[in-house]
Amino acid sequence: MKKIITILFVALITTNLTYSQNNLLSPKDFLGYEIGDQFTRHADVVNYFNHVANNSNMATYHTYGKTNERRLLTYAIVSSEENLKNIETIRLNNLKNTGIAEGAANPEIAIVWLSYNVHGNEASSTEAAMKTIYELITQKTAWLQNTVVIIDPCINPDGRDRYVNWYNQVKATPYQVNQAATEHNEPWPGGRPNHYLFDLNRDWAWATQVESQQRLKIYNAWMPHIHVDFHEQGINEPYYFAPAAEPFHEIITPWQKDFQTQIGKNHARYFDKEGWLFFTRERFDLLYPSYGDTYPTFMGAIGMTYEQAGHGRAGLGIQTDEGFVLTLKDRALHHTTTGLSTVEISSKQAAKLNIEFKKFFNTSDLKYKSYILNGEADKINALTKLLDRHEIIYGFTDNERVSGFHFRENKQGSINAKGALVVSTNQPKGKMVKVLFEPDAKLNDPLTYDITAWSIPHAYGLDAVASTSLIPVNSNKKEDTFNNTINTSGPGYIAKWNSINDAAFMADLLKNNIRVRFSEKDFSNGTENFKKGSLIITKSDNQKNSTYDKTVIDIANAHNRKIYTASSSFSNSGADFGSPDVKLINNQKIAVIKGNHTSSLNYGEIWHFFEQQLKYPITSIDTDYYKNTNLSDYDVLILPDGYYDSYLNNDVIENLKKWVRKGGKLIAIGNAVNTFADKEGFDLYKNEPEKKEKDSIGNLIAYDQRERESVKDLITGSIFKTKVDPSHPMAFGYNDTYFSLKLGNESFKFLKEGYNVAYIEQQQNVSGFAGSSALKGLNNSLVFGEARIGKGSVIYMVDNPLFRSFWENGKLFFVNAIFFTNNNKFTL
Repeated sequence: MKKIITILFVALITTNLTYSQNNLLSPKDFLGYEIGDQFTRHADVVNYFNHVANNSNMATYHTYGKTNERRLLTYAIVSSEENLKNIETIRLNNLKNTGIAEGAANPEIAIVWLSYNVHGNEASSTEAAMKTIYELITQKTAWLQNTVVIIDPCINPDGRDRYVNWYNQVKATPYQVNQAATEHNEPWPGGRPNHYLFDLNRDWAWATQVESQQRLKIYNAWMPHIHVDFHEQGINEPYYFAPAAEPFHEIITPWQKDFQTQIGKNHARYFDKEGWLFFTRERFDLLYPSYGDTYPTFMGAIGMTYEQAGHGRAGLGIQTDEGFVLTLKDRALHHTTTGLSTVEISSKQAAKLNIEFKKFFNTSDLKYKSYILNGEADKINALTKLLDRHEIIYGFTDNERVSGFHFRENKQGSINAKGALVVSTNQPKGKMVKVLFEPDAKLNDPLTYDITAWSIPHAYGLDAVASTSLIPVNSNKKEDTFNNTINTSGPGYIAKWNSINDAAFMADLLKNNIRVRFSEKDFSNGTENFKKGSLIITKSDNQKNSTYDKTVIDIANAHNRKIYTASSSFSNSGADFGSPDVKLINNQKIAVIKGNHTSSLNYGEIWHFFEQQLKYPITSIDTDYYKNTNLSDYDVLILPDGYYDSYLNNDVIENLKKWVRKGGKLIAIGNAVNTFADKEGFDLYKNEPEKKEKDSIGNLIAYDQRERESVKDLITGSIFKTKVDPSHPMAFGYNDTYFSLKLGNESFKFLKEGYNVAYIEQQQNVSGFAGSSALKGLNNSLVFGEARIGKGSVIYMVDNPLFRSFWENGKLFFVNAIFFTNNNKFTL
C-alpha cells in the first residue's frame, strides 16, 4: 500500500517571529494609494506581504513555486504570536485528527484558507487580500488566538498581471464609467485564465497546471477546515455567498451544509448593516470535484465560493444597468468583509470544526471499498502520478480475478486483476476516492454549473471494476525502466504504439531528424507481435545520419520506451518494412488558429498539449491576419473550438478547400465542426431530430418552469460509449470501444463518403446528465471522422479530446489525426 510521506514542513516556516509591529504600514501607506484607487501589480502585492511578515509577529510569508511566466506563488500564515511559535505542532495535530499523520490529537484551533484571484481579471480580491491581512493583525487579534489563517493573495499571477497591465495601459483618467469605454472591454483572451489559458478554478482535481501542482503540496500539508475561493461575476449581480446551490454531492455531510448556512447568516448581518445587496443558494452548486469550493469540500473542509459583482468589465468603476456606479473600492471592501466574517465565525466554532472534521474522514459507510484498474502500463503510471499529487494511497493486487461493477460494460462483471492497481476507500481521503472513481455521480438536480461526469477509469482508458469488498494489496509496483542498447546487426528498431508517451517519443525522434515509419497492418517480427500504429525506424531511411543508432537509443531511454531490434525487414507475418502499408511519418508543420472567434480555453488546451506533453513545435496564427497567411507553408491546420460563421466566409472556406485538395489536413474541434456542416464538398450534415409542431395557441410552459423544461435538450458533460473502427489510422492504439466525454447536444450524421472512426449508433449514456430530447438526437451520430477532399483530409472531432487536459484517453486520437491519418506526403 502506497503511503505518501508528508513533506518536511519545518523549513517552510522558519521565520524570525520577534518583529514588533511599530513599523507596520497599512496598504495605503505602503503602496502610496488607497485600496481601490488603482489595480496593484503582482510584484507590489508580493512586496506588501513581505513587508507585513517582516514587521509583524503574527504573520509569516512563504513562496511555494513559480508560474510559467516566473511570477511568485505565495501564501501567508496569520495567527497569534504564540500559535506561530507552535505552528508545526498545530499543523501535525490537524493531520493526526484526520488520520493522515499517525498519533492521537484533539486540536481546537480552526484552520482557515483564503484563496484570492484564481481568475486573473476578477482582480478585486487580491486588493482585498492586502486589506484583510492588515485588519486581522491590527484589529481582529482576538480571533487569531484559536485560528490559523492561510492567505494565498493571488492564485493566478500571470492572468492577473495580463489584466492589470492591459487595464492600466488603456484606462482613461479619470476612469470612464460608461460600459462602452475601452477599459470595460478586454481583448481576447482576457485575463481570466493562466499562461496556457486554462481556467485554474477547474483544475484542482486534475492538477494539469503548474500553479495547481505546486499549490496542492501546501494544501495537503495543511488540510484546512475552511476554504474560501474569492471570485467576481457580472456587473449587475451584487454579491453571492454561501450556502451553495443544489445539487450537493451525496458525500457532503449535514454539518458541512449547516455550517455554510451559519457563515451565510453571519455575512448577511454585516451586509444588512451596510445596506449591501446579496443572494445565496443559486447557480453555484457543489458537484463537479475540480473547483476551489468542491475540492476542499471533498477533502473535509467547508468549501465556498464568494462572488462579487464586477469581473473584467468593471475596472475602477462602471455604471450598472440599474444606474449605480460600481467601484473597485466597493468590491474590495465587500470581499474584505466576507473574509473577516469567515474568520470570525470559524474562531467561534473552532472546537466544533475540529470535531466534525474528524468525523468526515470515517469512510466505513461507503458502498464501494476498492476500485481495481488494469490496462497499459503508461496509463496506470499516469494515474498513479495524479494520485501522488493528491497524496491518495494505492497499491497492487495479486488476485487473479475481481468481480464488481464493471465500468466498461456498465453492469456487474469481473476483470483479470493480477498486478492491477487498487485504490481503496479505507483511507483518510477515501471520500475523494469515491468522488473521482465512482461510476456515476448521484444527481438530484440536473441544473448544474459544470460537467456531471468525470469518472477516472473512463478518462484514463482503463478496464476497471468497483468492488464492495476490500481488495488486499501488496507492496507498490515499480515502473519498469528500460535501458536499451545499440544493436547495429538488424535493419532497424520497432516500438509499440499504445499511449501518449509513445507519441512524445515519436515527436522527439522527428525533431532530431530521425525518419520514422508506422505500420497500417499488424505484423510480427522475431518473437514479438506488433499492432497497427507500431513505429519502425529503419537503417535504410536514416543512411545519411551518422549518429542514427545512438540518437534513437538515447531518445528511447530518455522517454523510457522499450524498443525492439528487428531481426529482418522480412516480417514473420503481416507487412514487411518496404510494404506500401508501412508509411513514412511526415515531420508535420502545424498551424493553430487563435484569437477572436476561437475558444481561448480550447486553444490553450492545444497549446499546452504541444508544449508540455508532446513537446512538438506549432505555429500559432491570429485571426487578425490569418486570411493573409500562405497555408502552403503548413501541412496541418487546427481550428480550435469556436464560432467561425461570421469569420470564415465562403471565399475563405473555398481557399481552405483548395489547400486541403492539394494535400493539406484540416482538423476541426468542437463547435468548429459546425463551420463545415451542410456545406458542399465536406460530407458533413447535421442530425436534425424530428420536431413536433407546437400547439397553435402557443407555448404554455409556465414562466418559472422554462429553464427547467429546457434541460431536456441539454447534455451537461456526460460520458457516452462509442464504437470505434480500430483499423483506421486515427484509431491506432485503441480497441473497438471508446468512452467519450460529450459536452453538448450537437449531432452530425455518419459521413457518407468518408470514414466514421468513432461513432454512436444507439446512444449509451453511461454517466452524467443528458436530457431526453438530446439523447434521441445522438442516435447514429459522428464523434470522430475523416472526410477526404482530393489528396487531403478534413478531420472532424465533434467531442474535444483535449478537454481541460484531463481526458487522457482521448489524446492519442488527436496525435493520430495529425501524424497517421492520410499520411500521403512527406519531405525528402
